[in-house]
Amino acid sequence: MSTVTKTNTEGESIGIQKRVILSMGGKGGVGKTSVIAALAEWFQANEIPVMLLDLDTENKARGSLTHFFGGYVPKLDIHTAAGLDAFIDHLQDGPPVILADMGAGSGRVTHDWFDTMYPDIADAGIKFTAIGVVTSDPASVESVLAWATRLQNRVAYLIVENSITLNGDFTYWQESREAHEFRKAFRPSTIQMDFRLPELENATRNYGVTLGQVAARKTDATAV
Repeated sequence: MSTVTKTNTEGESIGIQKRVILSMGGKGGVGKTSVIAALAEWFQANEIPVMLLDLDTENKARGSLTHFFGGYVPKLDIHTAAGLDAFIDHLQDGPPVILADMGAGSGRVTHDWFDTMYPDIADAGIKFTAIGVVTSDPASVESVLAWATRLQNRVAYLIVENSITLNGDFTYWQESREAHEFRKAFRPSTIQMDFRLPELENATRNYGVTLGQVAARKTDATAV
């Protein structure tokens, strides 16, 4: 497997200084890809160079990051040695920010990779932000907490309270003892994602159109 190092002309190791922002896989259907797509549009709107990686091998067609942003988004299978090597190659080169959309069920392989590779990637100047998306479903919170148990303080945390229903209820996330201990230990940043009409969101997902494109009228509304 590849190693993460970079040297100058004298052969001395130098820091890469890169930020990898990844969605915490686990519970499916909570809006991880929607969050990553919105972030991608924000980086592009602010002209900040960013690399998009689609690591969700379960989502092969509609609604995937590749579907939203076209064929220039690599789709990597990190369950294979070749896919992990390709991911590490992207860590060493390219833009200073990587947005990686993880698929549901990617926890074990990601955690094992972190345990093995983290010392090397930390020495190389690569930092991580893990995005956890929580809904009113307690299972979404449990998924985030399970990831945090393995990742610990090797990443910064961003929690997105995603209102997938009109009156989103985040009682479990806000009041459970385990979630309180997570917030106390890791002090995550928290943002809210407002409720979107299912008819609109489903249509945009089917046609590979982001909500940002709809809001900016950069797509043919009649086609959606």
